[in-house]
Amino acid sequence: MAQGQGTISATEHFWFLLDKGDRKFSRIRELPNFGRARNDADFQKAFKIYTQLWKLQQENRQKLVEAGLKRWEIGEIASRIAQLYYFQYQRTSDSGNLLEAYVFYEAILTREYFRDSAAASGGSAPDPALANKQLRFFARFLIVCLVLGRRDMVSILANHLRTLVDESRRSFQEIEYKEWKHVVQEIIRFLKLDTSFMNMRPLRYSFVYDTHPDSLPVAASYNSRKGLVLRDAILSSYCHNEVKFAELTLDTFRMLQCLEWEPCGSFSLNIATDSNYNGMGPNRVNLLQDIRDSALPPNPHKVILYRPTITYFLVVLATICEELPPDGILLIYLSASGEIGENYPMLLSSKCSVDAEKQRGDSTDAGMTSPQVSPIKNPFDTSSQSKESYNDKEEAFLWLGSRGIKGSNSLHPCDLIPFTRKPLFLIIDSNNSHAFKVIHGEEKGETMAMLLSPTSQSPAMGAASESSRNQNISQFTMFLTAPVQAFCILLGVSGINMEKETYNNAEKLFSSSLNDWENALLASDELHPIWIEVLGDPFLRRFLLRFVFCRSVLALYNLTFHQEEFLPSCLPDLPDCLHPESDLSESVVLALANFFGVNGHFVFSKGTKVLELMADHRLLVSISYMHESPSNIHELYLEKYE
Repeated sequence: MAQGQGTISATEHFWFLLDKGDRKFSRIRELPNFGRARNDADFQKAFKIYTQLWKLQQENRQKLVEAGLKRWEIGEIASRIAQLYYFQYQRTSDSGNLLEAYVFYEAILTREYFRDSAAASGGSAPDPALANKQLRFFARFLIVCLVLGRRDMVSILANHLRTLVDESRRSFQEIEYKEWKHVVQEIIRFLKLDTSFMNMRPLRYSFVYDTHPDSLPVAASYNSRKGLVLRDAILSSYCHNEVKFAELTLDTFRMLQCLEWEPCGSFSLNIATDSNYNGMGPNRVNLLQDIRDSALPPNPHKVILYRPTITYFLVVLATICEELPPDGILLIYLSASGEIGENYPMLLSSKCSVDAEKQRGDSTDAGMTSPQVSPIKNPFDTSSQSKESYNDKEEAFLWLGSRGIKGSNSLHPCDLIPFTRKPLFLIIDSNNSHAFKVIHGEEKGETMAMLLSPTSQSPAMGAASESSRNQNISQFTMFLTAPVQAFCILLGVSGINMEKETYNNAEKLFSSSLNDWENALLASDELHPIWIEVLGDPFLRRFLLRFVFCRSVLALYNLTFHQEEFLPSCLPDLPDCLHPESDLSESVVLALANFFGVNGHFVFSKGTKVLELMADHRLLVSISYMHESPSNIHELYLEKYE
């Protein structure tokens, strides 16, 4: 009798907790994922309930099954736990929570909790309710794998998702089938445009490719008392027909990745997942050691806003600014069109295309010579552009909305000025980006650091199919997040058949170039104090140096040479030593162009042997470093030039 009472108590307690957990989970799901003053107690309570449920079903599985517990309900509990971990990752950017979510999702996959046994064995149409649960599970697991960088698992899940949608067509209503078919098309398009280079190095900050934060040099004039650190980031996009999966666009995904530390300094996708793993709890040691490294600083808090209203965007911005720590700086990334209904990146007009082709024809054999171009003004000298020259653009804006009432969906530069009482780092990727220059000098407290995209996207070489396929991708964001890949796409260099060692050598060459620019910046007496502050943070320092590379490449590229509309800009201005036509900048671009054999597509202002010697010496030292002794490198250098 006592045993019977115990059985009744266990099952009743399970159903009671399940109902309580559902209510708590619904509340958690509705909480905003921004702001530091969150009630984390709600998460702890919900997590405690579902942990108890998981333990109860493990200890009383047979009794619960006899009482009516279905296998998919066990999977639902595991899925809820995974979702709670992912919600917590969104609120804290702690990658440990992301991996915990992966562990539970993987267990659901390997144990097939949502599998329809009747349909699998008899060939009947899948149960619509179960098929929907399984499809939602695949979609959520895909997001986690994308952010975590487990590319192999992403491909597996995408195939599962496509197969299940096709199998469920008979049992789904037409509108429901079309919705899931659209989800499949989204992930396929996302993966197609996420180029073949993506498996060659992480977008995250990796000690294999990037300087360890403890080893970053500081400016000679550095006397900051604040020591600004990137604490928070708002990543937002509103572009028509943009490549996305769920609410994660390709551009915000890349920015998100660039604001995370690579676990243990290694590329996580090279770490194979144990295919025999089918447990939870303490058995997940091999996975946890991939992501948790006590030596790494915490990731910056990130809020992704997909197609936000202006009001909601400003509420998020105000909340984060209010709670920004004294030593913190906020990154704002906005990717949006500057005109109603227009897409960005924009297709080139016929006039731009004709001018570009003409210029290309004038310089096809001009590897070291200047074409006959006479620009009216120097596009790199932003200091000469008076503030009055932008007065006619004061009403310019970013369009955060579909077609509708203009005023309610437009974000004006002046909307951001009240928030300049706190340190801000602004990245605008838009055909109206230069309108935000009017903010400079109007700040209310702190000078805003700004990186602004070109107003027109540069025409890429159309020889490679991969290049033409990527015309929809934001070129500026690509340069900031994956600069070597962006360089290859611009020049039509395909990554499909490129060996990983070759690409790694290109990355080493590029890293060496960034170090040279970094040293030039730090040694300059003309560096604005806000850039000195920015250079103190490893994430922002990397963005700034990649911006310098982007500007130099586009300035020297023969299809965009001296055409202001194709050049990015920054405020405050950077020192002249980083001018695109300086010897240092030209030698960096020439070295990378020589490496890929595309130097004929650039125009250099100084056709001297000295520039070529600088570039080729940089190339020899960088590429031979892992294969030759220093004496052999010297001999190779002398043999080439003596």
